[in-house]
Amino acid sequence: MTTNAHFLLQTRAGVALLLGLAMLGGSGTLLAQQSYVGAEYCANCHPLDPSEADNYADWRTSGHRFILQEAELAQHRSLPLPEGYSWDDISYVVGGHGPKAIYLDDTGHIITSTVDREGNPVDGMNQYNLLTGEWSDFHPGEDKPYDCGRCHTTGYNAQGNMAGLPGIQGSFKFPGVQCEVCHGPGGTMAVDQSAEACGTCHKHPDTDGIEAVNGFIRSEGQYSEFKAGAHAELACVSCHNPHKPAEFSIKKECADCHVDLAASYATSFKGEAGIQCEDCHMPYATLAAQPLGPHKGDRRTHIFNIDTRNGVSMFTEDGSEVKLTDGKAAVTLDFTCQRCHQGKSVETLSNFAKGFHDKH
Repeated sequence: MTTNAHFLLQTRAGVALLLGLAMLGGSGTLLAQQSYVGAEYCANCHPLDPSEADNYADWRTSGHRFILQEAELAQHRSLPLPEGYSWDDISYVVGGHGPKAIYLDDTGHIITSTVDREGNPVDGMNQYNLLTGEWSDFHPGEDKPYDCGRCHTTGYNAQGNMAGLPGIQGSFKFPGVQCEVCHGPGGTMAVDQSAEACGTCHKHPDTDGIEAVNGFIRSEGQYSEFKAGAHAELACVSCHNPHKPAEFSIKKECADCHVDLAASYATSFKGEAGIQCEDCHMPYATLAAQPLGPHKGDRRTHIFNIDTRNGVSMFTEDGSEVKLTDGKAAVTLDFTCQRCHQGKSVETLSNFAKGFHDKH
């Protein structure tokens, strides 16, 4: 028997043992529930074949996997480094797959100070924005520990410091959001398809509302947006395959449910021009890294509702949250219309937008 074949039998046997323990009562169940085995074990039954509909292969290219990366992995992803640092100085990278990358130093603290081109120390210039190729400030100059492990890791424990790094609050079994975060440790294989399951991480932790910052919706609150929007009774997985990268995760289009409305819109001049439903109902009103233009963040909102009134703001007076009326929110015309029609007044756009689908 070859070494590879022997290893395969061993790993398959290990998976079978865990599955068997999960079906036993008493201590066997407890062991299976508490033992994390890592996503690589899932590959024993979910082969790495992108040509097939395979959840493991999809996950390997998703943002869930790369939300926290060890430096050994991240340095092979063509990510630039903050000025004054080498990969030997980096322990982990936060992100680096979607809109931004933030770096942890060799003590586990978030790097918040760098150097300029002349080698002089400067605060900031520590967040790399992948969509623009530019550096920006993230908590410049602060002593910033990494305290995001609850949602960025697998098998998180709030006690201790990962690998003895004092800057990392808590410890974990594996970096990134692996299979067992959603399906349970070991052979548990729980399947919770509710929106609330996604909301354990995709929700602003300190409020039941929708947080805002710098004139945009703050990122990572998709659940909060969703529950305040037009589709609150659905589940996230009604439209998304959670295993796939976000940009390829859509499994149901608007027209699949809104059949008559979509057919009517397709014959309008906007529809014929190729403007999609999400261009207006899911504008880039959310900001994760860096604005891409006037009234344009870098992530689509999940609110869907549009407020067509003239002269209203989407945000509270202090700009800290999205306005809610009876628990519901709506995107305003500066995001839905004016980001493209920059030469038009909101009043003109309001007159055009009111009853748009009834007119066309």
